[in-house]
Amino acid sequence: MIWKPNVTVAAVIEREGRFLLVEEETEEGIRYNQPAGHLEPGESLIDAVVRETLEESAWRFIPEYLVGIYHWRDAPQEITWLRFAFGGRLDGHEAGRALDAGIIAAHWLDPKEIAALAPRHRSPMVPRVISDWQAGRRYPLDLLNYHAPERYCSAP
Repeated sequence: MIWKPNVTVAAVIEREGRFLLVEEETEEGIRYNQPAGHLEPGESLIDAVVRETLEESAWRFIPEYLVGIYHWRDAPQEITWLRFAFGGRLDGHEAGRALDAGIIAAHWLDPKEIAALAPRHRSPMVPRVISDWQAGRRYPLDLLNYHAPERYCSAP
């Protein structure tokens, strides 16, 4: 059996001292997370975070930098997560857009409200991503290299 981590993306978005989190139904009950989700086959990390943010929050997101890369093993579930978290700016809201299945709502929460929800964070990556963003961690997007399958050639 080949082991593979679950690769996910997340958007950390701050507006007027509040951060965008989504409230979602999970197997463990209602949890709070950044707009986040799985990388799909053939998709770049940038495309994935733009898509996931729109699907989960109805906000159009423009990634401008990488906040960090996070590795977490959920021991009870025997799942390893590799999360790429991006910061950037918003480019509008699609009011009335249906959110992904399982997403209850998108909320703008201040750090105290987020801390109060700690028992219901989706993972320990939620507060860490915000903490890193607040600490000013910003890495250029050109740190990431995407080689589209249709452009890849194995011949020299």
